[in-house]
Amino acid sequence: MNNKNVLQTTLSITALTFTALISSVQAQAAVITFDDNALAADTFFAPAAQTSFTSGGVSFDHDWSWGCCWGNFTYSNKQDTSTPGFGNDRSAITGTGVGSGQDNYAVSYGNASLNFAGATQVESAYITNTTYAYLAVKDGNDGAGYVKGAFTEGDFFTLTINGLDQNDNVISAFDFSLADGSNVVDSWVQADLSSLGTVYGLAFSYSSSDVGEYGINTPTYFAIDNIAIQAVPVPASALLFFSALLSVVTGSAIRKARC
Repeated sequence: MNNKNVLQTTLSITALTFTALISSVQAQAAVITFDDNALAADTFFAPAAQTSFTSGGVSFDHDWSWGCCWGNFTYSNKQDTSTPGFGNDRSAITGTGVGSGQDNYAVSYGNASLNFAGATQVESAYITNTTYAYLAVKDGNDGAGYVKGAFTEGDFFTLTINGLDQNDNVISAFDFSLADGSNVVDSWVQADLSSLGTVYGLAFSYSSSDVGEYGINTPTYFAIDNIAIQAVPVPASALLFFSALLSVVTGSAIRKARC
């Protein structure tokens, strides 16, 4: 093989290696739809136990305490958009998930959190109210009389999505308005979460204008679906490494070709 062929072969191999790296990284993008979990129609995941479930390669904790009460995350396809109160706390106000034929969605209660397997870019997610929270805010009907009444101008109910580092420290945040005055979210709204940056997990918290002696009176729930993530973003260090490698190999091949 002459020097010209050596140069061409070297450049081809290096380019193919670099392309394979990028393709491998890009292939790890995923959309978490919760439809990969089998669920009978108009029901929800209710194991009455401390456990977890997986969707789109991400694990979600399902808490169970006091022999009665769940927290963190569950998944559902409940369609009840009219019954107020705690007994209907796992229905989205939309009555279905995002997209045609995509019935399942997740419901979160309380100050929930989740962790990814590694560095992750969360691109977007669809978020809406649960029926329980929606009716409590829109109509002032929580089925028990704990809320102050229907929201009016100046009232708010906000979900804060916090990005976490490897040690569960908050490094970024995004606020999603579930209610602003009498304007209460009642459809799936796509939230652009790219501003969170590269994170290792998410933590969720709430703020509301309806606060009592024991904290927020507004039911602290939200529903989420079609979470778009990039499990391993294209690392700058890898790009720099392969760029440097390409320069070294190319330079060496060119010098040999000149000899």
